[in-house]
Amino acid sequence: MANDLLTLIVIVLIYLALVVYVGYVAWKRTKTADDYLVAGRATHPFIMALSYGATFISTSAIVGFGGTAGVYGMGLLWLTFLNILVGIFIAFVFFGKRTRKIGHNLGALTFPEFLSKRFNSRFIQWFSGAVIFFGMPLYAAVVLIGMARFVETTLQLDYHIALIGMAVIVALYVIFGGIRGVMYTDALQGSIMFVVMIILLVAIYWITGGVVDGNQALTNLVNVVPPDLTAAATATGFTGWTSMPTFGSPFWWTLVSTLILGVGIGVLSQPQLGVRFMMVKSNRELNRAVLIGGIFIFLMTGTAFIVGALSNVYFFNTMGQIATQVVGGNADKIIPAFIAAALPPWFAYLFMITLLSAAMSTLSALFHVQGTALGHDVYETATKKKGGASVMVARAGITVAVVIAVILGYLLPANIIAVGTAMWFSITAAAFLSMYLFACFWKRATKAGVISGLVIGTAISIFWIVFVFKKSAEALGICKALTGQAVLIAAQPWPTVDSIVIALPIAFIITVIFSLLTKPPEKEHLDKCFSGV
Repeated sequence: MANDLLTLIVIVLIYLALVVYVGYVAWKRTKTADDYLVAGRATHPFIMALSYGATFISTSAIVGFGGTAGVYGMGLLWLTFLNILVGIFIAFVFFGKRTRKIGHNLGALTFPEFLSKRFNSRFIQWFSGAVIFFGMPLYAAVVLIGMARFVETTLQLDYHIALIGMAVIVALYVIFGGIRGVMYTDALQGSIMFVVMIILLVAIYWITGGVVDGNQALTNLVNVVPPDLTAAATATGFTGWTSMPTFGSPFWWTLVSTLILGVGIGVLSQPQLGVRFMMVKSNRELNRAVLIGGIFIFLMTGTAFIVGALSNVYFFNTMGQIATQVVGGNADKIIPAFIAAALPPWFAYLFMITLLSAAMSTLSALFHVQGTALGHDVYETATKKKGGASVMVARAGITVAVVIAVILGYLLPANIIAVGTAMWFSITAAAFLSMYLFACFWKRATKAGVISGLVIGTAISIFWIVFVFKKSAEALGICKALTGQAVLIAAQPWPTVDSIVIALPIAFIITVIFSLLTKPPEKEHLDKCFSGV
């Protein structure tokens, strides 16, 4: 026990020393507003790719979605495919290059400002900033929860202490280091995550008998688990951990619309990721970052989903129960429980550092974006005061964002990590994605058109999450309090259909219609936006 404690202390101290050093270097190099907001637009492709990947892959992906794979199985690997195709290749090659050039042409420092300057609308900037500042705490909270749950399980440390402690650590280097502090620490943390997840992938197949035998054991498991459990799962469309659920069933709609499409498509509209395209000098850096980012995302998400699904084999062989039985129905605890039970303490501590890295890299970006949304996009747009004042407001906004995330970490229910992540991705997709798409690729899009899509898409998405989508509506409890019903529409499949399936197409159509009905943008402005694109 003493040796285990000494190992833990050494690992944590080395990690924290590296983070402090990298944060210090970033602080020394942060001298202007451009440095604080877009890292001086001179980020190395390796740092950019790892920062993007580490920001994208948080504890919600590893713990939340990994645990969810313990429930839904290998079908979740379709999300890995979409993450690479959409989140890396399409994002970098198509959106990234145009975002970088248009952002440079217009002098945009944040994602809302990029959209605002592209369409000459101050409303877009402050409204988008408000959506980010008030909506993103949900995502930040579930990332915090993922880390705190692992620390609780591995170290037997009180959940609330873990929650507050990590929030404070992240807040300090984001407040003082700006985006340089975020990106430098992201690159460090992404490197740690990469190495440890390789070890974990090898370990899970070693434990379950190899790739072929392990996957076959998972396939066979559907025939040997208790009949009452399989009957209940089958009634909702479950067909096994290595096959897709029955088409159109509640299981299928949740897996496909919420977990796969909600996150796989919603990644394009993430403001904390989009702003990174404006931090490199040229398209060459983006091209170089594609391969690094693709390999990183493949290993991070693929490993988490495979381990979550195969944990059922391990738990059934050693305890006679499937993963959800072992953790009392809370999928957020499946990955922590597997690591604690199946692997030696030293690896559990290394994995804790991996999750700490994943959480800190994502949280740092989220808190930074929330702070700049309040300081630069809302405060500066409303008051027209620039420079030091907006940076001070941004830092205050980061502090407020941290406090809100911690409070939500106390209040949100179990099994919320994956659902909370998907909710935020769906909101941003409905609000920003059609506007972002047309900002980059359709010169005929007008200010009236994109504002209509922004407002209506946001409103429909929030309404659907609060009143129709069952998992979020039940977790929030607002519909029940106002109407006495868990959801407004009980008929299947609507309670299991994610808001992205409804709100995003409507926002897209509204944007096109209103753009075609209103006066085209001025050619002079378009020439400025698309110069060199």
